Amino acid sequence: MMNRPFVGVAVIITQNKKVLLGKRKGAHGAGCWAFPGGHLEFNESIEGCAAREVCEETGLCIKNCRYATCTNDLFKDKNKHYVTLFVVCEYESGEPEIKEPDKCEEWQWFSWNEFPTPLFLSLKNLLNQDFNPFTAEK
Repeated sequence: MMNRPFVGVAVIITQNKKVLLGKRKGAHGAGCWAFPGGHLEFNESIEGCAAREVCEETGLCIKNCRYATCTNDLFKDKNKHYVTLFVVCEYESGEPEIKEPDKCEEWQWFSWNEFPTPLFLSLKNLLNQDFNPFTAEK
């Protein structure tokens, strides 16, 4: 059987010129900060995956989701390969909650150029593209 990359969806939620990051735990990338997100399911739209994952992980409602860019993420130490689709959306309602305590320690809002460290690989790769959701074309 051939190995194939997984498709991940990372959700950049914007609110008051800040974005939401969570500190990962359990899976690969434990201790790293990342956007909410997860695996794209069969027959699921990218935007639908974004809304589902954000609700499942944080309890937040989001709106105006749009595909932004992607990264090719090789986790060589874990023998994993992801293509991560980044979706930018706006905060609609709710307060971030730890809905999956086995996967995330905390949620915090950060200014774009003031991220904590360490960062999850897909987020590092995104920043290497000079992507910024506040200057990207809408």
